[in-house]
Amino acid sequence: MSRRVLVSFFSIMLVGAIWAVRPMINSQTIPLISAAQAQTPADYPAAFTNSLVPPSLERVAIRRTVYVAAYSTVRLGSGKGKVDLATTLSIHNTSEELPLNLLRIDYFDTAGNLLHRYVPNPIAIRPFGSVQAFVPAEDTRGGTGANFVVEWSATGLITEPIIEAVMVGALGAQGFSFISSGKTMTKVTP
Repeated sequence: MSRRVLVSFFSIMLVGAIWAVRPMINSQTIPLISAAQAQTPADYPAAFTNSLVPPSLERVAIRRTVYVAAYSTVRLGSGKGKVDLATTLSIHNTSEELPLNLLRIDYFDTAGNLLHRYVPNPIAIRPFGSVQAFVPAEDTRGGTGANFVVEWSATGLITEPIIEAVMVGALGAQGFSFISSGKTMTKVTP
């Protein structure tokens, strides 16, 4: 038991030391990275090629819009420390039979401003296929309230796709990761 207490104490001291030194390191020795951007539209065909089929948009049977909360930065402790997170939006077609048309994948910042449009034209994911959109940890434009909006459709009844954001980051030797599941946007009526 005393070994656990000792390890916990040194872990807390290490994190405290990192928080204390980090502002000095950031302001004096590490240049700011201003060129970091979300994945560009030119990046998506190469990343998605094996999962794509031609979209079928003429007889749409179902159409949904999904909101996915994402976080490019999270605050720690008293709010002075922060961790920048890399975000991967993952969209899985759970249908065994029908393609999933993706009409829109947009990335917004905390204020609701559009930061990036991932698909300039509709694409379709083959049955059991998946695609991803990536925002590097250096791209902190999204802030603590970043989000994705994904609009999808299908030509027939289809199983609900899995749409989620996976955030990963590190501060010193401490790693952070969590998932945010998408929520279908429906209008609430009284």
